[in-house]
Amino acid sequence: MCHAIDATHAGGPPVDMWISGHGALPCAFPYTDFATAAIGAATLAVAGLTTGAAGHYGLTGPAALPQVTVDRRLASFWFQTSLRAQGWSSPPMWDPVAGDYRTADGWIRLHTNAPHHRAAALRVLGVEADRDAVTRTVATWQADTLEAAIVAEGGCAAAMRTLDAWDEHPQGLAVADEPLLQWETFDAGSARRGTTWQPMRERPLSGIRVLDLTRILAGPTATRCLAGFGAQVLRIDPPGWDEPGTVPEVVLGKRCARLDLKHPEGRTVLEALLRDADIVVHGYRPDALERLGLGAARRRELNPSLIDVSLDAYGWTGPWHARRGFDSLLQMSAGIAEAGMRATGAQRPVPLPGQGLDYATGYLMAAAAVHALKLRQSQGVGATVRASLARTARLLVSHRTSNPAPTPLASETSDDLSVRIEDTSWGPVRRVATPMSIAGTPVDWALPALALGTATPQWA
Repeated sequence: MCHAIDATHAGGPPVDMWISGHGALPCAFPYTDFATAAIGAATLAVAGLTTGAAGHYGLTGPAALPQVTVDRRLASFWFQTSLRAQGWSSPPMWDPVAGDYRTADGWIRLHTNAPHHRAAALRVLGVEADRDAVTRTVATWQADTLEAAIVAEGGCAAAMRTLDAWDEHPQGLAVADEPLLQWETFDAGSARRGTTWQPMRERPLSGIRVLDLTRILAGPTATRCLAGFGAQVLRIDPPGWDEPGTVPEVVLGKRCARLDLKHPEGRTVLEALLRDADIVVHGYRPDALERLGLGAARRRELNPSLIDVSLDAYGWTGPWHARRGFDSLLQMSAGIAEAGMRATGAQRPVPLPGQGLDYATGYLMAAAAVHALKLRQSQGVGATVRASLARTARLLVSHRTSNPAPTPLASETSDDLSVRIEDTSWGPVRRVATPMSIAGTPVDWALPALALGTATPQWA
């Protein structure tokens, strides 16, 4: 069946694509449709690279594109996890203290996967890292008061709000006034990168260098997508950093190196990498790179043709614009978990079936990066694009699951998995089969998932 997917939010016009597969993940919101549309937006952007058509983004309409197909069943699985370990077990995704807790007046979620975030929450609560002790103490707090105290201490927490409460909250109001993706373009000058680069139909992003300064899921999802279409992706992490529960999922197709940006030598290396990059994707808090002397003006000075794609959690304006945040926290703040609880008649928060705000934002960022490449080729400009989990959440909650709900997905079978065995740093895996396809353009990752710090910080 063929549906029109509106790709204007990612920077392009409405186009048609083929959607295959049946069923949907049970959810108060159209999660499977959301996954399908986000993956479709990125795939359509890549398909548009090779059309050679004129226009702002090089697209003249559906007829100009090679056939694009997205399998909604496989997209649903990729919006949970694509990885199926063969003979070994992935580490748990969540720290033992992380999770939802009942407060004196509602619910709160503590995000404690990072040691310093866990320590901040425990300092506020005055307990050890024992879930029972945390449960007892949290129950004595008002949700908003505890949220504010943990955030002030440098931790991460989110009280559960309703959809209406978030719409009336100062930060919810600020996010409502923001575009889904914020665009700004710059004259790249005559010496811009990419003047001789031309996309190939088989590997459209071959020859494109992507510097990945992201963590957890949204940013790494964007760069993983770009790697699947041929981009050379170099991920940079600080010494000692790891994400054992998520790294094997998102480093597919990438080289992963380490740099200590607190030292001049590390910053010098990063500046050299930025000079020769086509795209940088980063998810640092708004002022973090500024403090390192690598703010937006410096990045533009180093590379006027740079495509600079960045991510924030709670939006780019409003009182919470610099607040630390993650997908699971946004689901609590923005009313998603409370809506799920009411829809199912549950007695506790009911989140989305996966970290869908992260994944959807990642694919939208990938789509924007590809559209910016086309714009650089046609108009000689660099671009800055900003995305946020909070604004993606607003897109999702503007729709509700239809009544009656779609037929649930059938259980996964071996036919849903790729036949390829991927030899990762942790052991062999099979991935869920790729959910998107472009006629004449295979989606293929040249490298397996490799551990952080296994590469040198230089372009290959």
